[in-house]
Amino acid sequence: MFECTLCERETCYFSKFCDKCRRIKHYINLYNDRPIEILDNVLSRDIEKQSNKEKVEIEKEIETKKYNLREKKTSKKPRVELDTVD
Repeated sequence: MFECTLCERETCYFSKFCDKCRRIKHYINLYNDRPIEILDNVLSRDIEKQSNKEKVEIEKEIETKKYNLREKKTSKKPRVELDTVD
């Protein structure tokens, strides 16, 4: 029986991290420093401004992904079909 290495509050029986901290670690592994940047940007504000900032960050992410999808669609070259002789 050990304390979680990250939060130092939860008791862990089989691993170094509790369930919540394991999720955080997973996000960091997936997205590198992005989760830390988001936490710094959002949680360094008061509660009311946090929810506004969350919405803004989510909208930015959505717009970026939409833009990337549009770019992929426009960069595809049309396929040329060859006439086959029967």
